[in-house]
Amino acid sequence: MTDLLLLFWKCKFNRAAPALFWYIMKIRYLGTGAAEGIPAMFCNCDFCRKVRELGESEFHTRSQVILDDTICIDFPPDAYAHSLRFGVDLSALKYLLVTHSHMDHFYAHDFILRGYKYAEIAESVMEIYGNSAVRSVFCECTARELKPEVAANYKFTEVKPFEEFAVGGYRVVAIPANHGKTEDALLYYIERGGKGYLHCYDTGRVSDEALDYLKEKGARVGLISFDCTFVENSGTETTRHMGIPDNMLMKQKLIERGIADNGTKIVITHFSHNGKPYRTVLKGLEEQYGVIAAYDGLEVVF
Repeated sequence: MTDLLLLFWKCKFNRAAPALFWYIMKIRYLGTGAAEGIPAMFCNCDFCRKVRELGESEFHTRSQVILDDTICIDFPPDAYAHSLRFGVDLSALKYLLVTHSHMDHFYAHDFILRGYKYAEIAESVMEIYGNSAVRSVFCECTARELKPEVAANYKFTEVKPFEEFAVGGYRVVAIPANHGKTEDALLYYIERGGKGYLHCYDTGRVSDEALDYLKEKGARVGLISFDCTFVENSGTETTRHMGIPDNMLMKQKLIERGIADNGTKIVITHFSHNGKPYRTVLKGLEEQYGVIAAYDGLEVVF
């Protein structure tokens, strides 16, 4: 037993050893709200008024995630505020995966400021991965003000559903989201060192075809972030978002395919003010369903 423990500790702190022994994946939830934020920007409903009274502990800014301080998933209008509040060095951001082109997930106007006289940047080239609509929005939003010196600091790679590619030492598998028909919105499975993360934002129930593709690709998920826009309420087969009942249905489908298991961490996020996600309500969902309810600034390792 002593020899086994010694071997474990040697492997744990030896980066040349198999990644299974030492690699820990870290997910930082910088923003955890839907498009309108919580409290909603222009809303005067009873819930939003109450949230303003209760203060910052009840707020949810627009959704953004950073994985291992290396890969950013989506870039909302609140990204600058996130960087100030949580100490994120945006100058060092090199990889950006974009789920789809909606403003709350891809606020492209800010990218005119990454270089020229506006910024000295640690990483000269940012690699942006997204669908064709994301590329179009980038071009539209930056057309008037993007300096040639700044334009040179971006590399765009178009991603389609059912594709696998590599990003900075990570394996990424893109599958289709159930989020309307105007563009190929994407969900991402990201894997490194034997750890897998599944990012399921802005989607209704994921198709069996997409789940089967993940199974074929050998996906093994240690943590899932689920769109829980509807909070306690349920969507349908055709709605573009989910609530906790839908999340539990998707969890079971993933377990049945061997993609997840009962030890997989489930994080619910992307809450809308329409679902009235008071912290007490989210705490109740944590206790009832064994999930983690995200809040701005939450960090989860696995």
